[in-house]
Amino acid sequence: MTLWLDIAVQTPAHSQIGGLLTYRHVRQSSETGMPTEGALVRVPLGSRSLLGVIWAIHDSPPADLRADSVRDIEGLLEGIAPLPAVWRQMVQFAAQYYQRSVGEVAMAALPPQLRDLSAIQMGRRLKKQARASTDETSFAPGLALSKQQSDTLAQIAAQPGPFLIFGATGSGKTEVYLQAVQRQLESDPLAQALLMVPEINLTPQLEERVNARFGAERVVSMHSGMTPAQRLNSWMAAHAGKARIVLGTRMAVFASLPHLQLIVVDEEHDPSYKQQEGARYSARDLAVYRGRLEGAKVILGSATPSLESWHHSRPAAQGGRYQRLVMPERVGAGQLPFVRRVDMNKQPRKTVLSSQLLTDIQARIERGEQCMLLLNRRGYAPVLHCADCGWKSECSHCSAFRVFHKLDRTLRCHHCGFTERVPRACPSCGNADISPMGRGTEQLEEHLAELLVNVRRPDGQAVRILRIDADSTKHKGALESQLAQVHSGEVDVLVGTQMIAKGHDFRRITLVAAINPDNALFSSDFRAPERLFSLLMQAGGRAGRDAGQSSQSEMWVQTFHPQHDVFAALKQHDYPAFAASQLKQREQASLPPLSYQALLRADARSQAVAQLFLNASSQALQAQAAQDPSMAELLNQVSLFPAVPMSMQRVANVERAQMLIESASRMALQKVLATLQPLMHSVRSSPEHKGLIRWLVDVDPLAI
Repeated sequence: MTLWLDIAVQTPAHSQIGGLLTYRHVRQSSETGMPTEGALVRVPLGSRSLLGVIWAIHDSPPADLRADSVRDIEGLLEGIAPLPAVWRQMVQFAAQYYQRSVGEVAMAALPPQLRDLSAIQMGRRLKKQARASTDETSFAPGLALSKQQSDTLAQIAAQPGPFLIFGATGSGKTEVYLQAVQRQLESDPLAQALLMVPEINLTPQLEERVNARFGAERVVSMHSGMTPAQRLNSWMAAHAGKARIVLGTRMAVFASLPHLQLIVVDEEHDPSYKQQEGARYSARDLAVYRGRLEGAKVILGSATPSLESWHHSRPAAQGGRYQRLVMPERVGAGQLPFVRRVDMNKQPRKTVLSSQLLTDIQARIERGEQCMLLLNRRGYAPVLHCADCGWKSECSHCSAFRVFHKLDRTLRCHHCGFTERVPRACPSCGNADISPMGRGTEQLEEHLAELLVNVRRPDGQAVRILRIDADSTKHKGALESQLAQVHSGEVDVLVGTQMIAKGHDFRRITLVAAINPDNALFSSDFRAPERLFSLLMQAGGRAGRDAGQSSQSEMWVQTFHPQHDVFAALKQHDYPAFAASQLKQREQASLPPLSYQALLRADARSQAVAQLFLNASSQALQAQAAQDPSMAELLNQVSLFPAVPMSMQRVANVERAQMLIESASRMALQKVLATLQPLMHSVRSSPEHKGLIRWLVDVDPLAI
């Protein structure tokens, strides 16, 4: 008996073999199992052997295919249950919506080690998984709930959702998530739950709490910081139904969970949920789609929801699709920090910390309290500069400056990684007096140490300052160790980037200060005010989380624009007013979430080639519309802008250009993108586009 199998394998969408590939399976008389949809198989492609997923099975070959040109599969991966139909449906949707191949999305969702293990090695893994299973169903008791938390849980139990929990920082959203999970797992012995967090650095803290509540044997993690073997073990435990809870970052949205009943997306506003390489999917949006597909409840939570989610949670009568649950009060009747705005125009020139802020920091240290300073720029200084000739430490490979890192005396590009020792003199004119411009976390840490050298803690010890950023936490285990120091009270002043601003439950911090947050106010990106407001609200939320100290907690904002709308709303902790203002501006300008966008991006050896390719693709689409009335009608609903250089025009000697496509209709935008794909393949084959390296589509981009 011969079967014809449509199989998804790793083939990028721009490779022109991005669809499902057809293979053959001839059943032998001695064969015990038959291929089924969703089964994992090994197949030949060229000279390689690849992992694939059976998407569909047919009794006869496709009409447009010669039967003798089809290759046989190499074999099934036995012992692993087929991937569920709803999982394949979600992958299919993600591939279609984000304009990638099904195989590319499917293979990215599976652990890499599945592609490499032999049958014997796989057998050992399966035996180990079987021994690790548990039949216990009891859980540790949760914390006592406030009335606000109890009411929120009751609404989640009584209504279908999806839910958006709009809760103040410190309002106890995490406990609501955990008790919602516990109720779901207790009501069904097979039920599984997915808990998602935006970044790896938030995973260990929540993982410890979840393990203590539900038992480590029921919980697996999924994030990019894990080894391939760890990712495979977690995936297999979830796929087999043995792991009741999957805790992970954006990749976890594709976890195979056959009994999924609840999805939680914590800090749903965070841009980290949008993948920036390969298939540029939004894990938050896919979580909502997956919940609808599987009949699972979905809970999104944030103190500063994305404007998209806020817009979707408006009243149903106005077209809202989410149910908004409000938790405005902190647990234990704690208060949100009092916000002080410092007008830096009235401070002496080159002031780093205003005298008022410095005095407050000293007083809190002397009382045994902790302070946190947020400066969202790592390194010592953003650029080195020669005052004589104007030379700056530009990267020779990127449209960016190399950052001065004083600790190892290097100039380092944070885009391509190009690193050199700091020159002894200006490379352009020989002037020995080259100096740093601007400041980063390294310089702020050094400056604080100088200012606080004579300040003493209550025990008479010197002040202890800790810096947390991507440089200080690059070694394995460094972040966990540093966070433990903060929690244990070994640190008096914490300095860091946005890594420290969200999700952490620092009980001793009573003062948070934002140093120079103005850069984001006048960005060309229309989302910059939203991101800044969210970052500052989240950072301020680290202060006063202990109800006993919350009345004295403060947030200081040093700014040259104290009357700006962002800071005015921040002072009142008034997210709804800020969101209403932003949505009104977005509506007037026809920007998301009131419209839909996609970016076409091209990378090439020269900017001219990149822009030429994008403009030629646009012209090919318009030429097709001139001959097809239905396409012309579709294009009337869409705006195609000319190609322009990206804001970061050159990275690692690759020139980058982009073309924006907008529409008030999501369906019209999707149809245009689907039509563009084959046109771009044909345009690329032209000799004039020889210097093109790659192109990609970014649907619902977060940065333009």
